[in-house]
Amino acid sequence: MARRSLSKDTTTVRQRLDGHAIVLVGLMGAGKTTVGRRLAEKLGLAFVDADHEIELAAGQTIPEIFARHGEAYFRDGERKVIARLLENGAQVLATGGGAYMNGDTREAIRRHGIAIWLRADFDLLMRRVRRRSNRPLLQNADPEAVMRQLIEERYPIYAEADLTVDSRDVAHTSIVNTIIRNLARWPGWDRLRNAQS
Repeated sequence: MARRSLSKDTTTVRQRLDGHAIVLVGLMGAGKTTVGRRLAEKLGLAFVDADHEIELAAGQTIPEIFARHGEAYFRDGERKVIARLLENGAQVLATGGGAYMNGDTREAIRRHGIAIWLRADFDLLMRRVRRRSNRPLLQNADPEAVMRQLIEERYPIYAEADLTVDSRDVAHTSIVNTIIRNLARWPGWDRLRNAQS
């Protein structure tokens, strides 16, 4: 029964998207890329990673952009790339952790898509980010303090997203299924249609 219900929810979400993007927001380590790939596959949509697109556009890695030009330069490029990507219609778009902090980007997402905050607690985020060394904001003597500060600064803004789904230490499929069920029951579809008319 649950499988049939999920299948129906998947169909409902596909039909209602009508050219709009599903945009995943949240801190580094929340699972936006991994969950996003699986969500796109389940919905039959393209998956786009904004960080990867920024690197392609710049011809440099994100750590290189930060090192050579600074964070402000990176954020400006990020805003422009996401605005361009949102013009591409229905897709699953994973954004970098700081992207949703920009008011213009939040407004663009509101017009062209549905923002989903993948919310994760501090311990889970730290376990995940320690596996990789390519996080410019954590390249310092006290990455835990930086992460706590990011949570304090960013979580109130992430909370403005259309939906919040908790990222947990469970199979990614479980998170994907939760997102689809929540989207199928999301009361904001009319708002989304009206935003583009």
